[in-house]
Amino acid sequence: MSSASQPASVCDPDRDCPLCPRLVEFREFHRAREPEWFNAPVPSFLPQGGPASVRLLVVGLAPGLRGANKSGRPFTGDYAGDLLYETLDLYGYSRGKFQARPDDGLELVGAAITNAVRCVPPENKPTGPEIKACRPFLINTMAEMPNLAAILALGRVAHETVLTTLGKRRASYPFAHNVAHNMGDFTLFDSYHCSRYNTNTGRLTTQMFRDVFDAIAAHLT
Repeated sequence: MSSASQPASVCDPDRDCPLCPRLVEFREFHRAREPEWFNAPVPSFLPQGGPASVRLLVVGLAPGLRGANKSGRPFTGDYAGDLLYETLDLYGYSRGKFQARPDDGLELVGAAITNAVRCVPPENKPTGPEIKACRPFLINTMAEMPNLAAILALGRVAHETVLTTLGKRRASYPFAHNVAHNMGDFTLFDSYHCSRYNTNTGRLTTQMFRDVFDAIAAHLT
C-alpha cells in the first residue's frame, strides 16, 4: 500500500485520498466497521499487457459498498460484476474463471475496467463535486492508453463524465442504450448500467447487454 503522501500513480487515487470529505467520512466509517474490507479508492483493473494493450475501456459509476469497495477490484463481489465479467469472457476480453474475488486469477485481455468515481459513495450516489474531483484520474487513465479504440459507458453518469473529460457538449451526444458516438480517435458506446435493479426490472436484459458488445466487437474487428 502507498502512503498518504505518495499516490500509487497519477491514474489512481492514493489509499487515503482526501479530495471528497463526504466520501472520506464514509470510507473511515466502514474501515472501522469492516477492517477486513478494501475500503479505499478502487484502482482500475488493467490487462496483463498494461495500458498500451487496452483497446476497450469500460467505465462504471462507482464501487459498490459490498462489491468493489469490499474486494478492491472493479465490479467484483456484486451482481453487476457477474453480468459484466460473464459478457467480457463471452466476447474474449478475459481469460480464467471469474469467481467474484480479486485473487481468482482472472485476467483481462485488451480491455480495462474503471469507475468515474473511485470511492464508494453513500447510497451509490456520488455528488457533482465528487465526480468532478475524481475526473483527473479518468483523464490520466485514458491518456496512458494510446491504442484505445472504444469506451463503454455503463449508465448516464459514466457517459456524461466521459464527455466532460473529452471536453464535449452533452447535448451533442445524448445518452441512450446501445448507441455509439464517434469521438474521433475512438467510439463511445452507451449501455444501461448492469446493476441488479436494471436487470430485475427488465430495463436491461442479458441480450440487450450482449447487443452492445456485438456493436463493440464489430467496431474493434
